[in-house]
Amino acid sequence: MADTMTGLKRTSYCGETTAAFTGKEVVVCGWVQKIRDKGMLVFIDLRDRTGIVQLAFDDQTPEELRQKAQTARAEFVLMAKGTVRPRESVNKDLKNGDVEVYVSDLRILSRAQTPPFEITETTNVKEDLRLKYRYLDLRRGEMQQSIMLRHRIVKAARDYYDRNGFLEIETPCLIKSTPEGARDYLVPSRVQPGKFFALPQSPQQYKQLLMLSGFDRYMQIARCFRDEDLRADRQPEFTQIDLEMSFVDEEDVMSVNEGFVKHVFREVLGKEVQTPFRRVNYQEAMSRYGSDKPDTRFGLELCDLTGLVKDTGFKVFRGAVDGGGSVRAINAKGAAGKLSRKEVDKLADFVKTYRAKGLAFTRLTPEGESSSYEKFLTPDEAKAIRERLGAETGDVLLIVADPKDQVVFDSLGALRVRLAKQLDLIPPGSFDFLWVTQFPLFEYDEEEGRYAAKHHPFTSPMLEDLDKMESDPANCRARAYDMVINGCEVGGGSIRITDPEVQERMFQALGFTPERARAQFGFLIDAFKYGAPPHGGMAYGLDRLVMLMLDRDSIRDVIAFPKVQNASELMTGCPDTVEDKSLQELSIRIALPEEE
Repeated sequence: MADTMTGLKRTSYCGETTAAFTGKEVVVCGWVQKIRDKGMLVFIDLRDRTGIVQLAFDDQTPEELRQKAQTARAEFVLMAKGTVRPRESVNKDLKNGDVEVYVSDLRILSRAQTPPFEITETTNVKEDLRLKYRYLDLRRGEMQQSIMLRHRIVKAARDYYDRNGFLEIETPCLIKSTPEGARDYLVPSRVQPGKFFALPQSPQQYKQLLMLSGFDRYMQIARCFRDEDLRADRQPEFTQIDLEMSFVDEEDVMSVNEGFVKHVFREVLGKEVQTPFRRVNYQEAMSRYGSDKPDTRFGLELCDLTGLVKDTGFKVFRGAVDGGGSVRAINAKGAAGKLSRKEVDKLADFVKTYRAKGLAFTRLTPEGESSSYEKFLTPDEAKAIRERLGAETGDVLLIVADPKDQVVFDSLGALRVRLAKQLDLIPPGSFDFLWVTQFPLFEYDEEEGRYAAKHHPFTSPMLEDLDKMESDPANCRARAYDMVINGCEVGGGSIRITDPEVQERMFQALGFTPERARAQFGFLIDAFKYGAPPHGGMAYGLDRLVMLMLDRDSIRDVIAFPKVQNASELMTGCPDTVEDKSLQELSIRIALPEEE
């Protein structure tokens, strides 16, 4: 039978029991990290969320108490009362490794089976096993630090926005389905059979309605849901730091949010962030970096060779140009010693995953030159390419050509990031902040055969591009902006449409009939007839922000109970089937697809 806590109350956390407590009596609680039994000397490392403290028992300890300590095993839950004293052998790896608790009373509050993996910082087990036993994984100091830092970021957000006049207002989680973008998670209504709620992909429409209601500065730590395929930085349910402001333009929104990032980095990481952030418009970001969320901590910028090869006889380059695409390159300066022919072949396989047909190269080593394409060019063409790229001995020139510009951008944009990591070009521990602005208002959906909103249908076009909404949608720019940190989009937003006529034109440009627009957004259309202030806002992906600030590779490492690739949770086994009775109450019949 386990001991009770009767008569004892915790007075100190393990990691906070430092030399300042020397000579004082404390009561600590936690889990056994490790036990060292040397007969008459017994030492237990006791762990809680703040760290570890050593419990000590010696030949002066009552025999019964020492024997109880000897029965403890890893992950037993203990409560110990004792006096803080200096340690004979200091552990420099612990912040309180110069003291220990000399125990006078020990309670074993709970015994534990041997866990399926060792609860240590260096645990080297598959992620699936860690997620199946997530409650054990979360005991590890690394994971606990992630969750605690996440808490501090949320607290810093609430403090900062409160000081700047924002009101935290909750918006509904059961809303109307407006399928435009990612798929909704649907919730059937029991009391209205055949009808469904949707879980919010964002609070977008409600926060705009709050602006129309006169709450000119809103924020919310908002739970959001999207039924989409997962990647390392995405989850089906996630958290946004969401905000909206009235009587503002782009500069106002960006300035307030630069202040937030400056505040949160100082409060949480102790790092000073320089403001204002650099601005790069969408076209410049794509042409220089091949990405609308570029990592600019290193060079390896793209170079446009299209004009140089538009008349070439080399079919690969000429075909790309004639097909309306482009030919672009990266010069990996001084990389010939690290990029062997075998490594270049691996890079060619890499860009093919981004739909590129191949990767043309020239290696300029001190021992000699090799090229996969120069023999197909005239000497003048080959020379012009080298001069355009500033080629020198030691460089590696890497070229992608394709009739679709997006393929060129996607493949070279990803390639420059891979090269930067492979060539150690990224300064460790560095943070690079910038805004990407003037996004396209529309993007062409090849599957649907029509233009769709690149962000959402409430984003305002730039005033000088209003006439392009119908006549030239491909070149119509949006009053949109994304905050990018180290090549990762952590937040984005826009100035919203407030003119009902412009909103109607937007719906028409997206292929909405008046009846469909009324059915999906009638409440919003009506609201804008009663006086709408100019407004705009943005939202941060909290999970992604925490991941970046902690330099983790996956947002699963900063979420307490994340989902895996197929949107399931390994620990509880959800999603799962439900009883027929529950389905009947919801007027639902399951029709599973037949197996082939």
